[in-house]
Amino acid sequence: MNIELISAIESDINTIWQMQVESFAELLEKYQDYETNPAAESCERIRQRFEQPFTHYYFIMADNEIVGFIRIVDKKDDSKKRISPIGILPKYRNKGYAQAAIRVVEEIHGADNWSLDTIITEQANCYLFEKMGYRKTSKTEKINDKLTLVFYEK
Repeated sequence: MNIELISAIESDINTIWQMQVESFAELLEKYQDYETNPAAESCERIRQRFEQPFTHYYFIMADNEIVGFIRIVDKKDDSKKRISPIGILPKYRNKGYAQAAIRVVEEIHGADNWSLDTIITEQANCYLFEKMGYRKTSKTEKINDKLTLVFYEK
């Protein structure tokens, strides 16, 4: 599998927003977490993040096709780096693209001192992160009656 990460540029913000909505719409409908789900964010919110000097958006490319995106928060200090979020378009899921993208991100930004969170009941997500060496912390956050986040570190 040939995975490549391409840095997004300002003119890509609308594309990232559209991909984010498509990637997270199913979870938004399932959990109705309108305050925290990436599908509920505005394009303007992505623009604000894009302008942060410590935010890096990448397109996940497989065989010259965009299959998803990933946002990395890396302040280049001693604070933890974050994956927030990673989105794989529905038709490309379960093909190993997220796992491969995380490996490439760790080559770019370093393999340790990471944090992320995911939905505790989404077993495939938890499995992915645990397989990649992330370990659950004791921290959880209840968002609503349907959704609780679990936090991971590496």
